[in-house]
Amino acid sequence: MLAVLRDRAYARLFGAQVVALLGTGLLTVALGLLAFDMAGGQAGVVVGTAMSIKMLAYVAVSPVAAAVVARLPAKPVLIGADLVRAGVAVCLPLVSDVWQIYLLILVLQSASATFTPTFQALIPSVLPEEARYTRALALSRLAYDLESLLSPVAAAALLMVIPYNGLFVGTALGFGLSAVLVSVAPVPRIRPTTDDAFFERLTRGVRRFRDCGELRGLMGMNLVVATTTAMVVVNTVVIVRSELDRPEADVAMLLGAFGAGSMVIALAAPKLVEASSDLRIMSLGGLMLPPLLLFGATVLTVADGRSQWYLLVVLWLLLGAATSMVLTPSARLLRRNSTERSRSSVFAAQFSLSHACFLVTYPLAGLAGAVFGLPTVAMILVVLGSAGSLYALRKWRCY
Repeated sequence: MLAVLRDRAYARLFGAQVVALLGTGLLTVALGLLAFDMAGGQAGVVVGTAMSIKMLAYVAVSPVAAAVVARLPAKPVLIGADLVRAGVAVCLPLVSDVWQIYLLILVLQSASATFTPTFQALIPSVLPEEARYTRALALSRLAYDLESLLSPVAAAALLMVIPYNGLFVGTALGFGLSAVLVSVAPVPRIRPTTDDAFFERLTRGVRRFRDCGELRGLMGMNLVVATTTAMVVVNTVVIVRSELDRPEADVAMLLGAFGAGSMVIALAAPKLVEASSDLRIMSLGGLMLPPLLLFGATVLTVADGRSQWYLLVVLWLLLGAATSMVLTPSARLLRRNSTERSRSSVFAAQFSLSHACFLVTYPLAGLAGAVFGLPTVAMILVVLGSAGSLYALRKWRCY
């Protein structure tokens, strides 16, 4: 897998992705501490609102940004987005009111909604050979999983020697270094389109999803992944601290099990795709997720004591693996069903549509879990995930 880093352009772009991810991880920790400093016991409301703004920016801004920058070369777009994010990180410690946090988060996440699809759409042009592109996807998935594990550790280490506001400086440095690495990467200059009207560019990606069976199936898989991820992200802390009455460290352990399962599949993805196909791997992952969640509901209802904890650790490991089976090969579908002219629009549409699913499942997992209990919300998510999985399989019936 690491052989793909011998490509000088991709190695620098991957380095930009890694340092930007690390900066984002530090920002997450720093934002929570800033919210507590300003709002005290209402910090959860501030962070929750900021995360909702993030999702709304991802859904609404991404296709618009793709249409706006379609006539610009990718490199200056990426550098500009990084510089905006770095500037916001520098401004966050200076805020004096909560509404200023919301405004800056909107600007930062809008820049991210511009950066990420543009970055993802550029990689197929840097690595046109499918086997090398698949290895790059696996490496990217591994970077995301490692960031989720290492960023909290890095933040904790830094907080031992600097105040939390210093984490914003680390965030700005991460985005700044990302901009530098992008600027020195010898990426191909893709000729931008100049003959399409704005509305044509704005709707190109969504129309491609509408017209392509493989991409319509991917929309179903987006829903399956969103149901699982919502249960894990929103309710892991509730399961560990409230349901099982276990120590705080076990929250990190259970989330780590999910990340470890994802990393195992990311490492194996190139071999799996070579031995089978991306649609088969994704279908298997999508079929596994609803029954695994159903098993989780059963564990929460029936099992007790130490056996319940060990079953949940194994379950979270399997959920992470199955989620990665869907996510890691998904960009191959986007690459295969787009051209250089439409690629940025298609990646932006996927970015927007997948996060639209999270706008449904995150509040559902939190609110329904609080009102009806975790076993019930798990069952609701099982039904949604099963519907998404069956829809995808119907669209992929000829794979």
